[in-house]
Amino acid sequence: MDYNKLTGKQKAAILLVAMGPDVSATVFKHLNDEEIEELTLEIANLRSVEKELKDQVLEEFYELCQAHDYINQGGIEYAREVLEKAVGKERANSILERLTATLQVRPFDAIRRTDPSQLMNFIHGEHPQTIAMIMAYLQPDQAANALSYLPPEVQADVSNRIALMDRTSPDIVKEVETVLERKMSAIVSNEYAAAGGIQSIVNILNFADRGTEKNILDRLEEKDPELVEEIRRRMFVFEDIILLSDRAVQVVLRQVDTHDIALALKTASEDVEEKIYRNMSKRAAQMLKEDIEFMGPVRLREVEDAQQRIVNVIRQLEDSGEIIIARGGEGEVIV
Repeated sequence: MDYNKLTGKQKAAILLVAMGPDVSATVFKHLNDEEIEELTLEIANLRSVEKELKDQVLEEFYELCQAHDYINQGGIEYAREVLEKAVGKERANSILERLTATLQVRPFDAIRRTDPSQLMNFIHGEHPQTIAMIMAYLQPDQAANALSYLPPEVQADVSNRIALMDRTSPDIVKEVETVLERKMSAIVSNEYAAAGGIQSIVNILNFADRGTEKNILDRLEEKDPELVEEIRRRMFVFEDIILLSDRAVQVVLRQVDTHDIALALKTASEDVEEKIYRNMSKRAAQMLKEDIEFMGPVRLREVEDAQQRIVNVIRQLEDSGEIIIARGGEGEVIV
C-alpha cells in the first residue's frame, strides 16, 4: 500500500488497528452507525500493514493532534509559529493544510481565550442579540461565567435569544468579530455559520451556578413555558446519573419504581449499571438483574419513558433540596 494514495478512511482504519481493540472500541462509542459500518469495512479489507506504513499513519495523527492543540491554545498563527520552530516552515504548512482542510476554526477564537471579566468589557452595552451571538460561539463554561456578570433581566433575555437562534450571516458575524477584536484571525465559512439553539443554552446552563440557572429559567418560563420545559428535559439525562454521588443515587433509588429501573437499564452503559448496582444491597441488585433477564425484548420507547420518569424524580429531589446536581465542576453536596 502506498501511503500517499491512502484515503482518510483507510488511514483511520490503520490507526484503529494500531491502537488495539480496547482503544478502538472506546472510539467506536463516539461514532454513529454509518461511520462504524464504514470503518469496520475498511478494517476488514486490511490485510498485512507494513510497520513503516503504520508508523507514518501514527506520526501524521500525532502531528495533527499537536497542531489542533496549538490552534485551541492560540489560534492558527500561534500554531504555525510553534510548528515552524519544531519541524520547519514547509512541514508546518503541510500539517496545517491537512488539518484546516477538515477543521473549521470557529469565529471569536481570540475571545474564547479572554477572561470572563475582561470579556464583559468587550460586550458591555451591546444589544442582547449581539451578546447572545457571541456567547453561542464561546465554550459553555466560559459563556456561563460571562452570563453571571450580566444583570438578571439581561441574563434571561440573552438566554432566550441563544435558545431561539438558528443561523447567522457570516458577514454579520465577521462585522461583530472585527469590532470586538480586530486582531482575531478566525476563519469564517462562506456559508451560513450555525450556532446557538436550545442545546447551546443547555450546555451553558449546565456550567452555570444554581442561582444563575434558576433565575434564567424562572424568567424564561414567564415568556415561553414550552421552551423552558425542553431546556430542562435536556439539562439532565439518564446517563448523567454517574455524576451523582453514591448517597444521592441511594436517595433516588428509594423514590423510583423498581420496574422503571429495570426498564431504564436495558440500554444503559456499563458505567450507569455499575453505579446503580453499587448503591443497592446485594440481594436487591441480584433481583433487579433477574428482572431484566426475564423481561425479554421491550420497545425502545418504553425504555426511554422509564429513563425520563427517573430523571423527573431526580429533578424533583433537587428542587426540594434533597440532592444537588454538580454543575460546572462543583462538588456534589447532599443536604
